[in-house]
Amino acid sequence: MTASATGSGGWRLAQGAYAGALAALPGMGPATLCALLERGAPADIWDSVRRGEIVRPPARGSSGGAGPRLSWAAAAAGAPLERWWDAWQRRGIGVTWPADPRYPRRLLSDPEPPGVLFWRGDLGRLESRCVAVVGTRRCSPDGRASAYDLGRDLAGAGVCVVSGLALGIDGAAHLGALDAPGAPSGTGSTVGVAASGVDVAYPARHAALWERVAAAGAVVSETPPGRPAQAWRFPARNRVIAGLVDMVVVVESHVTGGSLITADKAIDRGVEVRVVPGPVHAPFAAGSNQLLYDGPGPVRDAADVLDALGLVDHRPRRSGRRRPAPVARPEQLRLDPARPAPPPSAGGPAPPQSCSDDPPSSPPPPSVGPELRSPRPLGRPDGPHGEVLEAVGWRPTSLGRIVERAGRPVGSVGRILEELAAQGLFTEDRGWWQRTAGGGGRRE
Repeated sequence: MTASATGSGGWRLAQGAYAGALAALPGMGPATLCALLERGAPADIWDSVRRGEIVRPPARGSSGGAGPRLSWAAAAAGAPLERWWDAWQRRGIGVTWPADPRYPRRLLSDPEPPGVLFWRGDLGRLESRCVAVVGTRRCSPDGRASAYDLGRDLAGAGVCVVSGLALGIDGAAHLGALDAPGAPSGTGSTVGVAASGVDVAYPARHAALWERVAAAGAVVSETPPGRPAQAWRFPARNRVIAGLVDMVVVVESHVTGGSLITADKAIDRGVEVRVVPGPVHAPFAAGSNQLLYDGPGPVRDAADVLDALGLVDHRPRRSGRRRPAPVARPEQLRLDPARPAPPPSAGGPAPPQSCSDDPPSSPPPPSVGPELRSPRPLGRPDGPHGEVLEAVGWRPTSLGRIVERAGRPVGSVGRILEELAAQGLFTEDRGWWQRTAGGGGRRE
C-alpha cells in the first residue's frame, strides 16, 4: 500500500484508507470525488471533511440547504476507518485513485473516470491489451458458446478479457478466459468489473466465479466494499468497462440491454465496437443486430478481433465448429450418441453426424402445417415448459442437445416439445427442433 499518513484521529493509515473512506461518504459521486482528490493527499482531504471545511454539496435541484441529510462532517466523525482498513487488508482489497501509480492508465484520460477503484487480484492485468465481451443475461446457448470461445481464444492469445461478472454472456466470457489453453500467464487473464463491492458477489450464484476471476486476474469496482449492487450502479459500471478496454464486442443484447450502454459509452470514448451477428428473429439478439446495422462491424470469432487489434501473429486457428460453452450443470455434459442425422441437402447425400451443435449448412425449409401456426401463446411458459423453451435454439437443434440443456428426462422433454409445438413455438423437421418467430422472448 501507499505510504502511511496520520489523520486527525491519530491513526496511522495508508493513503488508500482515506481515499476509500472518501468514496464511502453519503451521496459521493465519481465527479465530486475526482474533484476532491485533485486538491491533495486523501488524508489531508479527509481531515478537511472532518473539520467541516469541505461540505456535502446540495442535492441536485434543491435550494442549497442540506436539510435532514447526514453531513459529511458527521459521517466522517463516525466512520470506523481503522476497522474498515483492517477488514480490507484481510480480504486482499486494494484501493487506488488517479494520483496513485496503480490507477489504470486508460482511465486517466477518461471523460468520466472513477474517483476511487477498489480491487482484488492483480490490477496490472489491465495494462495489457484488453477486450470487453458483453451481452445479455438471458442469452441463447449459441450466444453462450460464442462468448466462451471468444474469452478462451482471446485470453489464449494474451489479451485480457473484461466483462461484468453477470449471468449469461458475461459469465461465459470469463469462464472461457479462465479455461484458455496455453495462455502466457499459465491461466487465462480476465478482469471483472462489478456493480457491487468487490467482496459482495452478485449474482450470488457466481461467487465461485468471482473467486476464480480474482485469482487469475482481478475484480474491480468503484462501489465501496460491503455494499450490494443497486440498479443505478449498473450503467455506471458499464462506463468503467468501456473505459478500460481497446475494443468492446457485443455478443447478444435485447433492445434494452445494458451491453448497449457499454457500446454507447465505448463509442463516446473512441473505442472500437464490434458485434457477433445473431438470428434475425431472435429477441435476445434484437438490440445487438440493430447495433450491427447502425455501423459497427461484425466479428465471427477471436481471429477477427485480433486482426482488428493488429495482433495477427496471435490469431487462433479457425476451426470448422465451436466447442459448446459450459452449462449450469457440468455433470450433465456428455456426447449425444442418439443425435439424429441432420436433414439432407436437396439433391445430395446427408452430411455426416457431428458432436457440434452447429445446424446443417443448408437445411430445407421446415414443413409447417396450419396446425403449427395457431394458436399463438399469450406469454412465455414457466416451469418445465419454460426450461425446455430456453433449451431450444433459434437454429436447428437436436433432441439430445435439448435434453442435455434442459436437464430433464428425454420422455418429459419430448412431451413438452410436442405441446409447445402445437402452440406454434417450435417447428420440427426430421429430428431437428427450432424456435419460431412467434416463440416469444423476454425483454432485458
